[in-house]
Amino acid sequence: MSGDSDREWGQAPGAVGQHVDMRLNGAGAPAGPLAPGGSGTFGSTPAEKTAAANTIETELQPNTKTATELADEATNTAVKGFEGWDTAPGLKKVADTWDRQVKVLMGRLGSEKSALRGASGLFVRNDVGLGDQFRPIGQSRLNGL
Repeated sequence: MSGDSDREWGQAPGAVGQHVDMRLNGAGAPAGPLAPGGSGTFGSTPAEKTAAANTIETELQPNTKTATELADEATNTAVKGFEGWDTAPGLKKVADTWDRQVKVLMGRLGSEKSALRGASGLFVRNDVGLGDQFRPIGQSRLNGL
């Protein structure tokens, strides 16, 4: 019978003296920003998020807009040059598709920029809120026992 209960609990039959130790916040815990002994930092700092958002605003968005305008000018010139040929409507269709894709890309860049700028504030507000929730626990009457 004891063999049945050992198997039921995932132990080898007749295993005696095995000690299983489970610790929270103990050795073997994965290292990470919130794990004990971890670095205490996220994958990027608020300054890095701000720098990334600024790069989107000062480089990616303006350069994308400039590249789009240059491509539109060249395509419009080619459409006029091929007027009367089947190539002109094809180029126009490609230009329209390009413009739609650029609009989606610009929207995505704007969203990413906003998300980067908002993320740091969100983490700080979340941390302060959680700290406020735990503060009453530290003042428990059980502390004196």
